[in-house]
Amino acid sequence: MRGNQVDTKLIAIVSSVLLAGAASSAQAARQYTEERVPCARYEENRSAFFGDLHVHTRYSLDASTQGTRTTPAQAYDFARGAPLGIQPWGDQGEPGRTLQLQRPLDFTMVSDHAELIGEVRMCNTPEVDGYSSWQCLLYRHVPRGAYYLFNFMATMKQTHLGMCGEEGKKCREAALMPWEEMQTAAEQAYDRSEACTFTTFVGYEWTAMQSESGGNLHRNVVFRNAEVPRLPPDFIENPAANLLWDALDRECLTPEGACDALVIPHNANLSAGYMFSGKQDDGAAMTLDYARTRARFEPLVEVMQHKGASECFYAAAGGGDELCAFEQQPTDNIAVYDAPPREDTGFVRQVLADGLAIEQTLGVNPFQFGLVGSTDTHLGAPGATAEDRFPGHGGAGVPALKRVPPGLPDKLEYNPGGLAVLWAEENSRDSLFAAMRRREAYATSGPRISARFFGGWDYPDDLCDNRERISLAYAGGVPMGGELSGAGQGDAPMFMVVASKDPGTASVPGTPLQRIQLVKGWVDDQGETHHRVIDVAGDGDNGADVDLATCERRGEGFAQLCTVWRDEDFDPGLSAFYYTRTVENPSCRWSQRQCVAAGVDCRDPSTIGEGFAGCCAVEHRPVIQERAWSSPIWYHPPEAQVQNSVLRDTLT
Repeated sequence: MRGNQVDTKLIAIVSSVLLAGAASSAQAARQYTEERVPCARYEENRSAFFGDLHVHTRYSLDASTQGTRTTPAQAYDFARGAPLGIQPWGDQGEPGRTLQLQRPLDFTMVSDHAELIGEVRMCNTPEVDGYSSWQCLLYRHVPRGAYYLFNFMATMKQTHLGMCGEEGKKCREAALMPWEEMQTAAEQAYDRSEACTFTTFVGYEWTAMQSESGGNLHRNVVFRNAEVPRLPPDFIENPAANLLWDALDRECLTPEGACDALVIPHNANLSAGYMFSGKQDDGAAMTLDYARTRARFEPLVEVMQHKGASECFYAAAGGGDELCAFEQQPTDNIAVYDAPPREDTGFVRQVLADGLAIEQTLGVNPFQFGLVGSTDTHLGAPGATAEDRFPGHGGAGVPALKRVPPGLPDKLEYNPGGLAVLWAEENSRDSLFAAMRRREAYATSGPRISARFFGGWDYPDDLCDNRERISLAYAGGVPMGGELSGAGQGDAPMFMVVASKDPGTASVPGTPLQRIQLVKGWVDDQGETHHRVIDVAGDGDNGADVDLATCERRGEGFAQLCTVWRDEDFDPGLSAFYYTRTVENPSCRWSQRQCVAAGVDCRDPSTIGEGFAGCCAVEHRPVIQERAWSSPIWYHPPEAQVQNSVLRDTLT
């Protein structure tokens, strides 16, 4: 049975049998690794839960030296809908600005930098030994100077400062209280009732830098439940990714314990090409053991955050996929600002293809990543992704320690960030963590677009018209993050692609969808990588645009899109991956919105007030098209499928 010849009734029968068998597995999915009440809402076909896995509070040095006072508990309250006061602060401690989400998140993780939480507490707490040291005096009186000094020592020299004592013992002891506070805040905010309204994860950021290039090698560590190490394994003690994995293996993944963890590399657009170089951290050739361990610990990668997008590279001179220009950074690292991005900087599309090439040699794909987004906020404001109320996120951006800077509130190249979306049966730690582990996840650039992606061999062309299409898609194939197997002679994979626009709110309606694109990548017999972008639904030439003088959107779009696409060029002997990119109609970027609000007219220099020169800069992109990226679906030739089966057995 192929294509139009598929008997939909037969698929429905098969589906009912498989789903009946899934009932027992559903019970297994509700075997929690920690005590909680089962969620009242449990969906076999899974629901989309929106969250933020990259959030900094007052315990991150780069946040605290810019005036952030948000506690972990306040960050979780903000994610649930409470207002949040942010810097600059008045003489009586009153906030100069207030933020509030229009819609709460479903899940959040505070991810403060592990390396300096002890130093931050020491320098802010008079009763802690070291408070009066010259380093802490610098921290309190010249905070931006301390930001550079402390970070340089921790991330470039992998050492604590002198006030930490022998081997950094004092600062490690000082870190115990903040780490405990993070755990307590996560526990108190986690809804363990049957309502399951909000989920928290305990986690942190491992803050690695490539010392020669300034490449950002940061990673976020997510723990499955409240069972976590005494202190988070950091970069100072574990100055390479494989050492981090070893530390987590040693301190968390013990056979007798409930501790479990996964690692999410930051978007690699600022890694100078070192995050996914195809080599080990020391520059040696990648080994099978290294590739296996990386695949085991790192099932996801961050493709979007406030420091830009890292889906794909766009070279204006060379043309190509113009949608790759979306939020592309002007540099390839976080420290050396005159190094422009390159195709091999660490853009995910190429990294996914490189993983297939490595698999041809080693038999293991170390870059088989699902995709998520997050904010990387340094205000303790998870999910603050709205383009129409962006105050800047701090961190490497514009600080507002003493006053709100005039003009644009952040560097022109930065943006409000993205969201992580997980397809899970319920809003609990175990269910969401399992979704991350199996890569049934996707990223958005901020909007709450709903996106689904399935691959199989026998989907009927009219599957989108079937009310049971999701059940049938699961029964007859795999969702995003999965692997296709079982190709026979004459087979070609078929994909069901579904998306719905962000419904928005009463005051801020969502933007219509323009189109869905499918991106295919593959490796040929000579080991060369290729990719192709195909419009599969919607209309890229729908005429929609935006009035730059008012930011009013014009033109029609789509509330929903669904299609079934067959890869007619499929070669069963070549490994391949497929993912989707769902694109909204054009809208004004945050910077253009603020330029319009300030009355800037680039034709009249007298209207360009202090701090608004960026509105008229050549590099300013006033219009964006927000989007969602699905995790890929992979295909492996039959001989590779056997090797991957062995690997999966090893990982589980």
